[in-house]
Amino acid sequence: MSTDNRSTHIRLTSHPEPGTGAARFPIRWGAATAQERGPVIGSVTNPADRNVIGSHGGAYSLYRALAVTSGALNPAVRPDLRNTHPVTPVGPHPQWADPGKIVSLDPWGACVGEAFADWISQGVDIRPTVAVTKARLNMPEIVAAIAGGRLAADGQILQPSGDISVTKVAIDPVWHLPGVAARFGVSETALRRTLFEQTGGMFPEVVTRPDLSVFLPPIGGTTVYVIGEVAALSDPRRRVACRVHDECNGSDVFGSDICTCRPYLAHGVEECVKEAQRGGAGVIAYNRKEGRALGEVTKFLVYNARKRQEGGDQAATYFERTECVAGVQDARFQQLMPDVLHWLGITRIDRFMSMSNMKYDAITGAGIEIVERVPIPDELIPPDASVEMEAKKAAGYFAPQGAPGQDDLRRTIGRPLERY
Repeated sequence: MSTDNRSTHIRLTSHPEPGTGAARFPIRWGAATAQERGPVIGSVTNPADRNVIGSHGGAYSLYRALAVTSGALNPAVRPDLRNTHPVTPVGPHPQWADPGKIVSLDPWGACVGEAFADWISQGVDIRPTVAVTKARLNMPEIVAAIAGGRLAADGQILQPSGDISVTKVAIDPVWHLPGVAARFGVSETALRRTLFEQTGGMFPEVVTRPDLSVFLPPIGGTTVYVIGEVAALSDPRRRVACRVHDECNGSDVFGSDICTCRPYLAHGVEECVKEAQRGGAGVIAYNRKEGRALGEVTKFLVYNARKRQEGGDQAATYFERTECVAGVQDARFQQLMPDVLHWLGITRIDRFMSMSNMKYDAITGAGIEIVERVPIPDELIPPDASVEMEAKKAAGYFAPQGAPGQDDLRRTIGRPLERY
């Protein structure tokens, strides 16, 4: 806690006075090179260098604190970044130099070890927020697709064992607050105040340090799986298949059949493999937004409320029960989602595996063309997920050709489409 001598108020902050770290390492969001943009420094070992709100690692910074408290981690240790650079280049793309295109991640976050090598050698604690590696992906559904003749192994993209060769990217969130505010159509002041209030005052700098424009929020990030050549994603001569998927631990990991999340994810992977085998590329963007970004506890409470209501689980009250418990039907608000697609240099998606109008509108509204929307095949929908599917169709999600129209669904379910 420090007293600001220029006023009578008391400032509680982990940062030094304005004009120190932020001035030494200014961040010029949307600059054309990493050096012009400047490093993102969330170091807690040298507060004088910090030029952002929050700390690296997001929610994992709390586990780091426990490791330090227990004596397992020396807080002064800095990462050795030798040989950690991306295994394949990504960008730079023109979107990186447009401050309005990318506001929720650091486009230069994967190359800090090279771009800022001199400063790092001088002891400045600059850390990557993006990592790019190679991996093999294996899903039982892909093995079944090979056995069923829907996919054929080629020995490069898809192995006879069902292994898929992928480029895997991990992205931590880095929010440029002016850009995030503009994306949601609110003032930066209003955004900062709400962030401060709704986190219980965890980040006083969001209201006391208007000179700091970048925030490292303690939320989950995004994992990207690219099937095929990364360079194909930005090549207008090659086709791109894409699935943007929001986390569903119960279905994605443990196979719960109450929703279509894992089936749609597996379907997206299968279609991405096909596109890559045809000479294009496929991309899966997996966002940590459990339970429509309401969390798993809220999600399970809603399950109980839906199943215990009179008449049982019904499409007519599917979203209403969520709103009753959480106060909102969906907190994902896809405005920030297209940023990762811009980071990859994507300007056109030929096959988009999604029924969500929220995702479609966010992507096309960001200037990325979607040629075809691909619904999940009926045979992949679990029986217990029928209520979810009917509710989503009535809520304005994309309905496949031949399915009842939205007016028919609205009459069947008896709720106004506009509410969703």
